[in-house]
Amino acid sequence: MIKSIAIGSFDGMHIAHKRLEAKADALVIIERNCGLLTAGYKRSLYTSRVCCFYHFDIIKELTPFDFVEKLKVDFPYLESIVVGYDFRFGRDKLGDANILRQLYEKEVIIVDEVSYEDIPIHSRTIKSYLRDGNIDMSNNLLGRRYTIQGDIIRGQGIGKKELFATINLSIEEYQLPKDGVYATHTNIDGIWYDSVSFLGHRESTDGYYAVESHILDRDIGEVSGVAEIRFVSFIRDNQKFDSLTLLKNQIKSDIVYTKGLLSDI
Repeated sequence: MIKSIAIGSFDGMHIAHKRLEAKADALVIIERNCGLLTAGYKRSLYTSRVCCFYHFDIIKELTPFDFVEKLKVDFPYLESIVVGYDFRFGRDKLGDANILRQLYEKEVIIVDEVSYEDIPIHSRTIKSYLRDGNIDMSNNLLGRRYTIQGDIIRGQGIGKKELFATINLSIEEYQLPKDGVYATHTNIDGIWYDSVSFLGHRESTDGYYAVESHILDRDIGEVSGVAEIRFVSFIRDNQKFDSLTLLKNQIKSDIVYTKGLLSDI
């Protein structure tokens, strides 16, 4: 029996979202299918609360009044609604937290802005830090390490023959960090491995965009299915090298640096 709900996009399930979550029995998640930190149902992996999804395209034409009436029908035992201070709802975003209080006759809890080191925590802010390659700040605002998931695909084959073996991922529905090399952990078949990961156009070889991960000190052989990459720290920008030998030497340096970094965590 759900008596209290928190409403929002909950993209990222970050620290500020946790403040709303703590005050509700369930989360009503507004799904938009765009530029996500935590795609679709995966939000439910970061909460113990019941997750209920409304797709934005289905509810966007509801007036504020109609939206509140829908909540009453979908949650007949509802006694309180929790929203953030900047919550907007209804057609053309005509409703806000104060209007919600006017329309809903029971309790409405409005959670104030949440900050980290004087930085307001919003999904858009985290995405901005990711695009800048600032993984440390992104992770601090999330309250966890940023993680993406994708299907394992066949790579160009050069890595295993000439450089270092990698797994290659096809990524959809996630905000990707800045192009470059990262210290990471990679999850394959439920096991997390220390790894070095690369995102960007392979300037020194075929020029194609890639998301690939080299597992440290392990030969995992041929793998398939789905893998996750969890970002620990940014190492360097993407670069073009004049030869595979120079590229290989740089990757060796990246591996040594990453091993030292991950061993200290």
